[in-house]
Amino acid sequence: MRHFSWRRERLRQIRCIIEAMGSGLTYIRKTTSPESTKQLAATLAPYVHPGDTIVLSGDLGAGKTQFVQGLAAALGIRDDILSPTFNILLAYPGAPGGLPLYHFDLYRLDDADQLEDIGFYETVDRDGVSLIEWGEKFLDAMPYSYLEINIRHDRDESNDRKVTVRAVGDRARQLLHVWATDSKSRLMKA
Repeated sequence: MRHFSWRRERLRQIRCIIEAMGSGLTYIRKTTSPESTKQLAATLAPYVHPGDTIVLSGDLGAGKTQFVQGLAAALGIRDDILSPTFNILLAYPGAPGGLPLYHFDLYRLDDADQLEDIGFYETVDRDGVSLIEWGEKFLDAMPYSYLEINIRHDRDESNDRKVTVRAVGDRARQLLHVWATDSKSRLMKA
C-alpha cells in the first residue's frame, strides 16, 4: 500500500461532501488573444497565497501555459515559462520576497500512484502556488481547496477563448471572490 493512498481517499470523500453542499462558485470571461489570457492571469497574482492550487484544463493549445506565463510575470518571475510536458514539474523561484511557482503537467501520467513518484503532494503543500495542467485526470488527488480554470477555444473565432473558473473548497472560494471583485479581471458570474 502506498504512503499517500489514505490521503487521496480522504480528500476524495471531503470533495464529494463539498460538491454535494454546492460550495462551488463559477465565473466566466472571454479572452480574445494570448495577451488577454495572460492579462487575466496577471489579475489573479495579488491574491494568491502559499499553498494555493490552480487546476488548468482545456485542449492542447487552448492557452493553459499562457495563463501560467501571465501569472508568473505578475508574480515577478523573470524565467521563461515553458510547458513542463516532458519534465512533468518545473519549479520557478519567486522574486525576492515573492512566491515560488510550481508548474505541473500531468498529461503523461497514467495513474494517480505516479503522483507520489514525482513529489506531487509534498510540492503542493509547500511555500508557493501550484498550477497543474491536466489535473482533471486526477481530481481525487487534488488538495481540499483549489481553483479549477477551464480554457476552451471559441468555435466561431480562432483566437477567442472562454475561460471558466470554479472554486472548490473554502480557500478557493475566498480567492475567487476577491479575484472576481477586482474590476481588472472582468470575470462575470456564470
